[in-house]
Amino acid sequence: MAGLMARASLITKAKVSKALDRAEDPTETLDYSYEQQLELLQKVKSGVADVVTAKKRLELQKAQLDQATAKLDGEARQALAAGREDLARQALERKSGLQQQVQGLEQQHQQLEDQQQKLVANEQALQAKIEAFRSQKEVIKAQYTAAEAEVRINEAATGLGEHMADTGLAIQRAQEKTEQMQARAAAVDELVSSGALEDVTAGGETDLDRQLAQISSQSEVDSELAQLKAEVDAPAAAKAIDTTAEGGAT
Repeated sequence: MAGLMARASLITKAKVSKALDRAEDPTETLDYSYEQQLELLQKVKSGVADVVTAKKRLELQKAQLDQATAKLDGEARQALAAGREDLARQALERKSGLQQQVQGLEQQHQQLEDQQQKLVANEQALQAKIEAFRSQKEVIKAQYTAAEAEVRINEAATGLGEHMADTGLAIQRAQEKTEQMQARAAAVDELVSSGALEDVTAGGETDLDRQLAQISSQSEVDSELAQLKAEVDAPAAAKAIDTTAEGGAT
């Protein structure tokens, strides 16, 4: 049972593979692959844009922290000038915390900068590959279209194509049916002529009726012919009698 199932599975896969191979259009496959690459390139560009946006946000945050740091530095100087060392210390402590945040932002900014450079390099490399693939794709499509046209022309000329094969079979079947009908018609004519088959379109007449009618028609023809001969010969006979009578009188 397992062996039968394995064979059935193999046959099914083979048929599916053959059907897919017939349905596959290389030009459509190439165009689909090109579209997929363009989508990938668009994702890379979108990634670059996201990194640049993140960098801009960090730069804005750093600018705000720089302003706050400069302000605290000025406040510490003013407090120290006023003899308020305690306030000056608090301002400097807050300034130190902000400076640490700035350093963290600078590190993140540098990481994003490195990531952006890598993405840009990948984008340029992918763009070059896509352009090369596009050119190659168009060449392959043109070659495939030309080869397909040549195959169809050759198949049409030699009758190897599926359409031409169907046409040839149709012509052959039509010729066979025509010959069959011609032979049947000839056979029916022969049977009707020999009397073996009655003609139902003759108004119910039998072969005997037709023969008798033919004899009657022949007799009428003979009678009419005799009458015509008598009519034609009558003037000649009368003339001959007149000529004999004239000779006796003389």
